Amino acid sequence: MTAQAPHIVAVRGPVVDFACDGALPAIDDAVIADPDGLAVTCEVQAHLSETRFRAIALDPTQGLARLMPARLTGGPLAVPVGAAVLGRMLDVRGRTTDGGPSLPADTPRRAIHQPAPPLGTRGAEVHLFSTGIKILDLLAPLVQGGKAAMFGGAGVGKTVLVTELIHAMVTGYDGVSVFAGVGERSREGHEMLHDMANYGVLDRTVLVYGQMNEPPGARWRVPLTALTMAEHIRDADGRNVLLLMDNVFRFVQAGAEVSGLLGRMPSRVGYQPTLETEVAALHERITSGARASVTAIEAVYVPADDFTDPAVSVISTHMDSTVVLSRDLAAQGIYPAIDPLRTTSAMLDPAIVGADHARTAADVRELMEHYDELRDVIAMLGVEELGREEQLLVGRARRLQRFLTQPFFVAAPFTGMEGRSVSIADTVAGCRAIIDGQCDSWPEEAFYMIGTLAEARARAQGAAA
Repeated sequence: MTAQAPHIVAVRGPVVDFACDGALPAIDDAVIADPDGLAVTCEVQAHLSETRFRAIALDPTQGLARLMPARLTGGPLAVPVGAAVLGRMLDVRGRTTDGGPSLPADTPRRAIHQPAPPLGTRGAEVHLFSTGIKILDLLAPLVQGGKAAMFGGAGVGKTVLVTELIHAMVTGYDGVSVFAGVGERSREGHEMLHDMANYGVLDRTVLVYGQMNEPPGARWRVPLTALTMAEHIRDADGRNVLLLMDNVFRFVQAGAEVSGLLGRMPSRVGYQPTLETEVAALHERITSGARASVTAIEAVYVPADDFTDPAVSVISTHMDSTVVLSRDLAAQGIYPAIDPLRTTSAMLDPAIVGADHARTAADVRELMEHYDELRDVIAMLGVEELGREEQLLVGRARRLQRFLTQPFFVAAPFTGMEGRSVSIADTVAGCRAIIDGQCDSWPEEAFYMIGTLAEARARAQGAAA
């Protein structure tokens, strides 16, 4: 090794310092440490002097030592894209982790750092993304190229909801789903892989995981790897993509770890000073293209249920729809356990969804809010103590709550109930009929776990007979 060749000068955990006598690599360029041995991929984060630069490792650094040679790649980390990655589980560098064969050598590659598409190239038309899930389509409608956040803890049906959305994209839009597992457990990754295979959607799904035991740099860049694969499918293949990220809060946490390791001064609540920039750089790339779109649905952990947390606040500013999952509803057997009062969407505009849809959604929320106010009174005194008008409203709210449940296709093997997909028009019409009192004589049980209102009518007629 000559003195002029790039080499390692210091290793401190996942932070590696290099020296080279030539031009320094650009920020975000990839550097391969010990290319003939461990081949640890690092990403340049700072220039220390005219001959030294600092990088964050995307692989474990055990075994690296001073004076080991390094290779400058001349560009950012590039990951495989295209048809070869469909049906596979990959890591942040695009290596397969599902035990299957390696990707073909001629698989095209694309850099994970890309600029956001210019405004002039984005699709101008707004197209609703119909999920077939009644409560989502009614209260938190998604648009193709939009972004939605799901706030929910463990055990409230978040994974089942995500999997059902993958099923909706694959079956309804001939699209592809890309799942980014940020800081996930290895068990969860393999469970997701087997679930996708069992549901028959794996051949149009890509799974990208940065596991909990990996260095913070790997967890920090996993969303960019998944987004790069999604962008290629959108731009090169012209197919719609559903990008699911679980959990975006861990992406922010990994960025905070990297920032601390690099010695940067922390910002509010200990977060990195570049929090807004990092979140914006990720989300501004999620949009519609000329022929197709990338639609994102992200799971977001809320620390201590504090929605004013800086990370939650920054992520929320980029969202079109906010979906809140309720543990109380899950305990009552109301699935999907989506809280109708805390779930909102900027797309609930008469100019986008239509006047009837917007008015019905507002009436549903108003009725459910009135029912929520009366729940304590009902629990203490019973519904019989309410006035006649209040009893009617409570009955309609309970029927509405049950009507907004539905069996999922991906849960059919466990529930024994065939899944239902309901159009937006049928959802709005059913809710309007309940609100207007057309179903007051039907038993509440007729509305539980059904698709359209026609099923409730058939159940009610069967019960009467």
